[in-house]
Amino acid sequence: MSAGRAGPPERGANDVDRPSTMEPPPNIDATWWRRLPLGRGVELIAHDANGVAALYKPTGLLSHPNAAGDEARALLRATYDFKEECYELGSLAVTDKRRDADERPARKENLWLLNRLDSATSGLLLVCANRELALKIRQRFRERAVHKVYAALVFGKLGQSLRGGAQPVVWRDRLSIEKRGGQIRTKASARGSAGVSAETRVKVLRVGQGVSLLQLEPLTGRSHQLRVQCARRGLPIVGDATYGDFAANRLFSKAHTGTRGRLFLHSLETRFDYEWRGRTVRFAARAPLPEEFARLVGAQ
Repeated sequence: MSAGRAGPPERGANDVDRPSTMEPPPNIDATWWRRLPLGRGVELIAHDANGVAALYKPTGLLSHPNAAGDEARALLRATYDFKEECYELGSLAVTDKRRDADERPARKENLWLLNRLDSATSGLLLVCANRELALKIRQRFRERAVHKVYAALVFGKLGQSLRGGAQPVVWRDRLSIEKRGGQIRTKASARGSAGVSAETRVKVLRVGQGVSLLQLEPLTGRSHQLRVQCARRGLPIVGDATYGDFAANRLFSKAHTGTRGRLFLHSLETRFDYEWRGRTVRFAARAPLPEEFARLVGAQ
């Protein structure tokens, strides 16, 4: 796929424009992003000129508040509109120095959430400051057009054939997903039974004593997909309190101070293309692997 701009008028469908070549919408600039009321430990990783951004969410924070009082442990310290799936920010408009601030009426500004992570999962979350564009990108998620990469520290080891830079394999399963009292529970169904398909591309990055560091690329977007697929193969994610090995989790947290309550699943990379104002724009971001992942796989 080309990364440059094709000359008009013949534009190919695969030509891609860099976001930096586009003029920013009013008031959505670097200063605007710096004024976001970010939650504890949240960082701005990347943003483009159209209002799309990637935030780093540490483990333990909610993607959005679920109940009154949750704002203090959510991605942003702001109220959340569940119908619109956006944070309500009030006005973050940058003051125009050429005009008196009192002459500029405050305008309501929102930040739309494009994806979610479980509270125990760390890494990239995507947001958008433009409602129309947010709806377009959410559609890209539904079309499975967003490439995502996770890292997971798991108990156990995969076969020798997957180590040392060998080609990834694809795990294929059928999953049944249930909602119970506001919580989601996912189970692997028997082969040939009903359920939704779940596919993940898997590669071994590093092997330690009793644990492995995996790269996981979900090809489908099922709830708890990665956690269930790992557990089904005898490779539960370290710290998984729902689908994991509870006894192994206790021993691990005792042996390694500061790991208790930490799910070792991290949203590492994301990239996708989207159409906006007659152009194809590519967005990509990466949240560095937390230091404890590599340290612990080598400390066993």
